[in-house]
Amino acid sequence: MSPLRFVPVQQDDELAQPLLAELAVEYATRYDGTEEFVARWLRNHPPGTFSPPDGGMLVGLVEDRPVTGGAFCRFDDDTAELKRIWTDSRSRRRGFGTQLLAALEAEIAARGYRRVYLTTGNRQPEAEALYDSAGYTRLDEPLPSQGEVFPVAFVKVL
Repeated sequence: MSPLRFVPVQQDDELAQPLLAELAVEYATRYDGTEEFVARWLRNHPPGTFSPPDGGMLVGLVEDRPVTGGAFCRFDDDTAELKRIWTDSRSRRRGFGTQLLAALEAEIAARGYRRVYLTTGNRQPEAEALYDSAGYTRLDEPLPSQGEVFPVAFVKVL
């Protein structure tokens, strides 16, 4: 198998589209929504949210096929927030999610952040297991936020 290679992208980059499309289907199925609503929600961020200097988005490629991806943005001066962490359903159980987290954390640390924060839904036990295994600490409740908040929150000090 070819090694996983990460490339920086923008949210509207064609490499990110198949991952975001499948993520929309998955979330709609797990949370009883519509694919169209979830697809709009996934893209409902101001331009530049996932762009330097405060954010970033990476897609992991095997050969030229996108297999995993995720983004981060500024939560506060010391903390980046992970968003849209996803591995293609045909590419799971190969360690790509773990490699993605490591690549995002390296980029986050290089930007000067000292912590990583994230929330995930309560119907995503695979995500919870990934974050637990990657050294994230589960919080009793999400941190105060003006944006979307989900029932399961994690933090990691870099």
